[in-house]
Amino acid sequence: MKQKGSLMKSLIEIIPLILFFVANAKYGIMFATKVFVATTIIALFVSYLYLKKISTPLIITTCFVLIFGGLTIFFKDPIFIKLKPTIVYSLFALFLFFGLIIKKNFLQIYLSSLLKLNDMGWNILTKRWGFFFIGIAFLNEIIWRNFSTDFWVSFKVFGFLPLTIIFIFCQQTLIKKYLIK
Repeated sequence: MKQKGSLMKSLIEIIPLILFFVANAKYGIMFATKVFVATTIIALFVSYLYLKKISTPLIITTCFVLIFGGLTIFFKDPIFIKLKPTIVYSLFALFLFFGLIIKKNFLQIYLSSLLKLNDMGWNILTKRWGFFFIGIAFLNEIIWRNFSTDFWVSFKVFGFLPLTIIFIFCQQTLIKKYLIK
């Protein structure tokens, strides 16, 4: 049953992005942004109705989609929705590095129910995630500023997720090394 819930959670979170891609391909970025905002709000409600809870990433995503999607729609300027990943990923990196400075490992706090690592392992993993977020924030900037909107949307949907999955798989050696048995 837990696996079914995990699959449903993933679907709830990815469907608005897929609909954003489809709407952009057929009707352009402005309409796609409206679809993205609406379906993200719907995803929030579906998550609560089906799973009886709303994940923290979905709450954060919804807030940022509402802010940047709303600005895009209000000003009729897609720059805001294009900036969203850069700002979100930069804030995640800042948040992780700030946590290390104040001796609160936020990644450890968030993932400790899934992973049991020693402090050194958590610190290294947090730094890696911080630098990964900085890297994909820069990548988003390069793509939206140098390529078409359609290419940017495609990369947002089909590029960032695979890069994140590859990054996660690349952390397995570190996790095994610092795992508390």
